[in-house]
Amino acid sequence: MERVELAGALRQHKALQEQFEAASGVTLSDCYQCGKCSAGCPVAFAMDYTPRQVIRLLQLGLADEALQSRTPWLCASCQACYTRCPREVNLPRLMEAVRQEARRRGLINDKKVDIFDRAFLGTVERYGRAHEMGLMVQYNLQSGQPFKDALLAPPLLLKGKISPFPMKIKDLASVKQIFARARAQGGGQH
Repeated sequence: MERVELAGALRQHKALQEQFEAASGVTLSDCYQCGKCSAGCPVAFAMDYTPRQVIRLLQLGLADEALQSRTPWLCASCQACYTRCPREVNLPRLMEAVRQEARRRGLINDKKVDIFDRAFLGTVERYGRAHEMGLMVQYNLQSGQPFKDALLAPPLLLKGKISPFPMKIKDLASVKQIFARARAQGGGQH
């Protein structure tokens, strides 16, 4: 029978909880597992763990399971869970903290979601807003599907729905400062 060092395991569990709480601003013990977040989540049907279950995994010290889950990568950050939560647990921020830690540990479950996340944030940092055409091209090239949806581009261009040229916002320096602050706090590693 394997001997378990309980005190060490408890210290590691507490340290991981504190890490996720510090990164997200969420107190894990605030969640009492009512399930409203999962009931209101528009993408819960595609998740391997519901949002409520991800919090429970973290509460129980099962961070590896949460980090290897598809759920954080599928979270749309739509705020439906946060709006419905009677305890105001900011689950989208917690999911972002889980994604960042998974990325740090090399446990990216859905590579295409990660590619899109990085491409999207890159265009917002460069231009202050999303540049749809550049985002499509970058995503398609990095995900190994260079001609995906290529036939959609000409009609969108003709209708003025996308532009080959990015439009920058007036105060781009402020956006760059936001990204710099996020990096200084350990986030936004794209």
